[in-house]
Amino acid sequence: MTQKATPPHELLSLQNVGKATFKDLEILGITSIQQLALADPDELYARLQSLTGQKHDPCVWDVFAAIIHEAKTGEKTPWWEWTKVRKKRGS
Repeated sequence: MTQKATPPHELLSLQNVGKATFKDLEILGITSIQQLALADPDELYARLQSLTGQKHDPCVWDVFAAIIHEAKTGEKTPWWEWTKVRKKRGS
């Protein structure tokens, strides 16, 4: 009997989700693209820092913004395009 390969998790299909971001999403309890589409990058970033008890690089917010945007619209954007959005907001 051959064992079927486990299909990759749907969140890994998003452009900016690699191992580290996937782990962050697990910590946050985000398990689907649909759930991510309802999320807010500010809330996820703050909650991740609270749950882990450590300060995270602001670029994590950029990644959250990019993957939430993709989850909502289907449009893939590099995470670094969201850096200017964050900086314009003063975050």
